[in-house]
Amino acid sequence: MARNDLGELRRAALVSTFGPGSVVDFRGSGGAVSGVLAGLETWDEAFPPAGLAHSQTVTERRLQKKLQVGGFRLPPVPESSSSGQGKEDSKRLVAVRFPNWLQCPKCNKIGEANSWASLPGNPTPYCGECTRTNETGQRVHVIPVRFVMACENGHLDDFPWHYWVRHKDGCRNARQRGFLELKSEGAGIAGVVVRCPECGARRSMEGVFSKKMWANGPNCSGKRPWLEDADEECALKPMPVQRGASNLYFPVVESALSIPPWTPNLREKLGNYWAPLANVYPDNRLEFIERFASTDPSFKYVIDGLGKTATELAELIEMELQLDKEIDIDDLRLAEYKQFRASAASADDEERFEFEIRREEAPSAVEFLISDVVRAVRLRQVQAICGFTRINPPGDLEESNIAQLSKTKLPWLPAVEVRGEGIFVGLDLEQVDAWEQRPIVRERARQVNDDYARAWEERNGEGNPPRVISARFLLCHTLSHIVMKQLTLECGYSSSALQERLYADVEGGEMAGFLIYTATSDADGTLGGLQRQGRSSRFGELFVNAVGSAEWCSSDPLCIEDLMGASASFSRSACHACVLVPETACEEFNHFLDRGMVVGTPDEPQLGYCASLLEKY
Repeated sequence: MARNDLGELRRAALVSTFGPGSVVDFRGSGGAVSGVLAGLETWDEAFPPAGLAHSQTVTERRLQKKLQVGGFRLPPVPESSSSGQGKEDSKRLVAVRFPNWLQCPKCNKIGEANSWASLPGNPTPYCGECTRTNETGQRVHVIPVRFVMACENGHLDDFPWHYWVRHKDGCRNARQRGFLELKSEGAGIAGVVVRCPECGARRSMEGVFSKKMWANGPNCSGKRPWLEDADEECALKPMPVQRGASNLYFPVVESALSIPPWTPNLREKLGNYWAPLANVYPDNRLEFIERFASTDPSFKYVIDGLGKTATELAELIEMELQLDKEIDIDDLRLAEYKQFRASAASADDEERFEFEIRREEAPSAVEFLISDVVRAVRLRQVQAICGFTRINPPGDLEESNIAQLSKTKLPWLPAVEVRGEGIFVGLDLEQVDAWEQRPIVRERARQVNDDYARAWEERNGEGNPPRVISARFLLCHTLSHIVMKQLTLECGYSSSALQERLYADVEGGEMAGFLIYTATSDADGTLGGLQRQGRSSRFGELFVNAVGSAEWCSSDPLCIEDLMGASASFSRSACHACVLVPETACEEFNHFLDRGMVVGTPDEPQLGYCASLLEKY
């Protein structure tokens, strides 16, 4: 490993937790290094050829149309050199040092990165004074400070230490921006004190996270360290955030399942030849293919591998382009939902290669609540990151505060493809329609939706929120979590190996269901143990056990009376003991959950959609 290499990240993490613009802690050559991952332009610079001409790409037609890109690029990985000695290519993705303020763990001094001693090519500076006096003779490497500044527009900057400490008049350190001291003198954040060694000014960090404290402070600097020379003006007030806090980076991830008839086989087989063939005027496409095949042996080899004549290939391309026009980008999930509820035998063999489902009889024990149970034997999902937010989770792709991954809009976005298996559960629409008409259900859902709308307006000003939190959404989401937790007990999957995909819209809509699936590149996603739990002989008992387990929580009566859930999550009866799952498994970051919608409450049992199931068993 080169001396300036910081470390390694999993490919899938680069389109989620550690996408461009995120702050990542690495272990460098002797000490800790914190950096913000650079934007997409560095992908093209470090791993040519640029954009979709690169071999490490994937396609997903419906997702491409929604995000208005020509394709997706996999997070690049170094390829082995042609020397045959197994050495990897020297190219790497780029991270920019952040924060720029570092602290010596021995003497507690803090200062900017260029104020410390360092070695050429080594990204871990050290404290020269403490190193000279260190009895072991080892270098005392400095570490990143724990506080940074961020704003809701995605900007990122160092904490204003000299502004916070309030130097005394005439202090030279205030002008020269020299070293300060940051020391823990007591418990909690109030015990952390910053001091100027020059003038003796000192101030506790108590109240540093209060909005009132920064109401009259400086405006956001508009810095975007992950993009080179791309800072911008910003009128917002920044907020202090701890460097490792979860609200420092919320990826905006869009995903889609590969379903018939939009499976990617033809485009993947044509590879880089697809774009020129698709962009030819239809009347000239056959002639173009014939001329291309006669002049390019590689293209002729591809056509022969497809087993198609030039005429047949031209017709297939035209059919693909016509199908693209039928894609409804407003709701990609509705097409998936219809595929799960349609006959499993409708797809041909080639389409089932990426989407193979097997319908099961609705278990007799729960057939009055569930209409469809479908085993997804094989699934392919493409997950693309199209931006990120800070401070608050993203609400909709149209929100103006979504930070960009590149300086200019590129014809591609980062994505990964994962293959797995799962269980689709479709609720009985007639039962759901009747249940959500109950006044008590509508009132409880209205309260949650009003809380969400109020919080959205506080962040974004006037206007309508991008979504409505309906009773059926709360029901499907909570049922998904309850079943997911039961699956981890009965089939041995870890809770982080499972994910959910919700199919629930507004009151009286077409969808009411959920998919629990494995979407991971390791062995957990391919062993078949999950989809087998969807057999009628097993799923009925599993569902009954899941609902029965949710009837009581170890935190009751506090949980069922809404005294455990955080108000910022817009949840009612939900806590870690009963409903919450790892955030990597939840589409909504554990928001919008209500156990009362499933099992009812002691005072209002008729609130629960599954209350009759509890009476029966």
